[in-house]
Amino acid sequence: MNTATTSKDAILQALAHLDGRIPVDFGGTAVTGIHASVVAALHEYYGLGHDPVKVTEPYQMLGQVTDPLREAMGIDTLNLDGRNTLFGYSNTAPWREWQTPWGQQVLVPAKFQTRRDPNGDIFIFPEGDTEAQPSGHMPANGYFFDAIVRQEPIDEDALNPVDNLEEFTTFTAEDIAYWTAQAQLARTSRRGVVATMGGTAFGDIALVPATFLKRPKGIRDISEWYMSLVARTGYVHAIFARQCEVALENLRQFHAIVGDTIDALYVCGTDFGTQISQFCSPATFDELYAPYYKQVNDWIHRHTRWKTIKHSCGAVDPLIPNIIRAGFDILNPVQCSAAGMDPRHLKQTHGRDIVFWGGGVDTQKTLPFGTPAQVRAEVLERCRVFGQGGGFVFNAIHNIQARTPVENVVAMIDAVKDYNSAGG
Repeated sequence: MNTATTSKDAILQALAHLDGRIPVDFGGTAVTGIHASVVAALHEYYGLGHDPVKVTEPYQMLGQVTDPLREAMGIDTLNLDGRNTLFGYSNTAPWREWQTPWGQQVLVPAKFQTRRDPNGDIFIFPEGDTEAQPSGHMPANGYFFDAIVRQEPIDEDALNPVDNLEEFTTFTAEDIAYWTAQAQLARTSRRGVVATMGGTAFGDIALVPATFLKRPKGIRDISEWYMSLVARTGYVHAIFARQCEVALENLRQFHAIVGDTIDALYVCGTDFGTQISQFCSPATFDELYAPYYKQVNDWIHRHTRWKTIKHSCGAVDPLIPNIIRAGFDILNPVQCSAAGMDPRHLKQTHGRDIVFWGGGVDTQKTLPFGTPAQVRAEVLERCRVFGQGGGFVFNAIHNIQARTPVENVVAMIDAVKDYNSAGG
């Protein structure tokens, strides 16, 4: 039965695998967000004004989901993001206007520093230092940044895991002050609170190029990193082991600050699936990744009531039992279009053991290219499948991308509202 009286109640019911209203997340994490251009379109649709949208995640150009937009869309989550962006600067005032390649005026912090080439391509600089090499590139007709690989020559005899650990440090005084202020926001919220502490993502390929560092050392080329998982396993273990030590220390400090005001922690965004297969075997997952995931998840479950989120795109069905054994409570984005990821199979096979956070509509085809009627039909079907018996938080499959018709986004939201109003 639906006994939820607040958004937080609805989230907690879903996380406990209890029947009830399907809660909705948009903007809770950097993989459940909305592109800044679509945020602006939604503000206009719902009559929320025309103020420039704040870009809170510049790598993917995600826009801030404000409280008025949460109310209009029926969003049940509040996000507590990390202090720094993927380009190494903090999302803090003063904010200034910046014009995107697609002509939108957005708000960015002062350290969002770019160079526009004569052909219109845009380059962004780590820590806002225009004297450094740029670490991100947006084509003239693009809508987000790609990482620029800045791999120094590799000397096999001089490789040192410390070089791949520069970004993993214990909390500073600035971090503690930041999270103390964020915790106060969480304590007054009636929404489900999702936090991203950072530092717990082992081998996340989005982080390997270190777009946030001025001169990254170690193994920073994406292809080289994937080969290292086999050719330099000991090196990777050394990185993960030290990273895990730092993460556990930060978790202790983080918990001392936020307590149980948060409901879910985004732990790791390392992708293990392609459209048709997996990046590694279950045995490799268990040998290389699971020991560190388990330490993080075990600490969280021993000391808090938080649930932990594992993000992985792609065809990960063969790895879901391993993800569950590693201690994760939640799987995102639930890419139903990938091989072996049929919603009914996922729910019947794994639905008692893991919460599906996502999977609500296909963001590669249906949402951007379908009709509103097609969007509605797919959303209602996913709600019927994933919503039975709880264990489902509605979100699209990854972020809502640029050029997605606002009518389709509204059709998606209205379908969830109608499903909940009808009692499932």
